[in-house]
Amino acid sequence: MDVSLCATRTLLAFAGLALMAFAPTTSPSYSIEAIRYATVPQFPLSRLVMGAPETEKIDIAMVVWLIRGGGKTILFDSGFHREKWMKQFTIADYARPDEAVRGAGTPPEDVTDLVISHAHWDHMGGIDLFPRATVWIQKDEFTYYTGAAWQAAGAHGGIDPDDIAALVRINTEGRLRFVDGDDVELVPGIRAYTGARHTYASQYLRVDGEAPVVLASDNCYLYRNLEAHAASATFTARDRDANLSAQERMVALAGSRERVVPGHDLRQFERYPTAGRVARIR
Repeated sequence: MDVSLCATRTLLAFAGLALMAFAPTTSPSYSIEAIRYATVPQFPLSRLVMGAPETEKIDIAMVVWLIRGGGKTILFDSGFHREKWMKQFTIADYARPDEAVRGAGTPPEDVTDLVISHAHWDHMGGIDLFPRATVWIQKDEFTYYTGAAWQAAGAHGGIDPDDIAALVRINTEGRLRFVDGDDVELVPGIRAYTGARHTYASQYLRVDGEAPVVLASDNCYLYRNLEAHAASATFTARDRDANLSAQERMVALAGSRERVVPGHDLRQFERYPTAGRVARIR
């Protein structure tokens, strides 16, 4: 073979590899659905929106979010199923979260990843319902609620000891992954953010796309929090300014206030095409 021709082919091969190395990567195209597994009727608005009238009450949605694409079936939050919370709160139109997810077309055993926004009973209480999922939680959230929260100076309101036991068991099974801090990519195109301090180290998600979406969970309860620029419940009173700053950041990350999805607002099932319990966000 002509030496110069061989050299030319070699150079072209290296050039092709270089172009592949520096080519921009694209994220998978993710669908996003909100799944309402229950409703809490006539809940005091002042417990959701700081400064709201004490006498005003609203119905709130109990929700998990299903994200599909790129070979992944990701559930953001897991709902609850323990009887004690049924007795403590008025729960209407309940479907166990795994069955609600099945109703959206996904068998619970097909969920590949389960991202927990925070350790409260209605968000982490269903982690034992999705037996094959890799579970993601903030490292500091795990450390606090499996340790110091239960000591004399700790705070564990809204945390179920049975949920913590399930979380530890999942860790011993090798299915737990720690999210260590802010602005962390979990899978291509999905990043976790901290800063709202709803619990010790809660997190929320941005799902990339032509129109990115921020799933706030309880870091922003309602659209009304955004509209009134009013804090949601925070870990301590000192964290309220951080919660407001986090709301502003959510809007910036989404590119629009309309693309921030709050954690308990029934209006997400009015804003997006809805069939039964499922709203198609994207």
